[in-house]
Amino acid sequence: MLIIFIRAAVLYLFIVVIMRLMGKKQIGELQPTELVVALVIADLSAVPMESLNTPIFYGIIPILTLFIIGEIFSYVALKSDKARGIIYGKPSIIVEHGKILEPEMRKQRFNINDLLEQLRISGYPLLGDVEYAILETTGELSIIPKSDKRPVTVEDMKLKVQQEELPITAIIDGRVFTYNLHLMDLDEDWLNEQLSKNNISSPKDVFFAYVENGKDFKFQLKENSKSK
Repeated sequence: MLIIFIRAAVLYLFIVVIMRLMGKKQIGELQPTELVVALVIADLSAVPMESLNTPIFYGIIPILTLFIIGEIFSYVALKSDKARGIIYGKPSIIVEHGKILEPEMRKQRFNINDLLEQLRISGYPLLGDVEYAILETTGELSIIPKSDKRPVTVEDMKLKVQQEELPITAIIDGRVFTYNLHLMDLDEDWLNEQLSKNNISSPKDVFFAYVENGKDFKFQLKENSKSK
């Protein structure tokens, strides 16, 4: 039993490392070759994990081989647009100027019901509001609305607004993230001052707190916090 546990743990950690090295893409964003590698890795790892008679390296070596092949494909695609088209395919325009391109729909085996569903999900229930709909190589549908149907932006309204900065986490479940404070040229003295202003006796009473726009302290107390 202990041997099975150790083999499973080793394979799990190895696969986690491999998947991390493959990048931070979600399943729906994987290219076909990357998806195949992920599926085959799952299958290869199951055999040595279940069978004690199979050496663990019989799983590790093929998985490592697939990873290397996948990385070679990615590198070649990065350096050559032609190779990228061969390996990953090319985006397909299936709606142009509000009109469905029937030949391309048939070529991509993409039916009208799926198209209309994706348009509704994206907030464009009317086909006439769409200038272009592009089926990406990952299978996702990118929609470019007509100019008069796109959302109004601040630039359209000619308003001047201050650029917002990324919010920085300061406290999670009572634990202070000192490093994050230093990124904004803040320190624990500043944090303690903010806690005092809001009648919070200790960071341990805070469930979540963050700093936005470099100075605004926002927080949510724990349900059982004494500071309430």
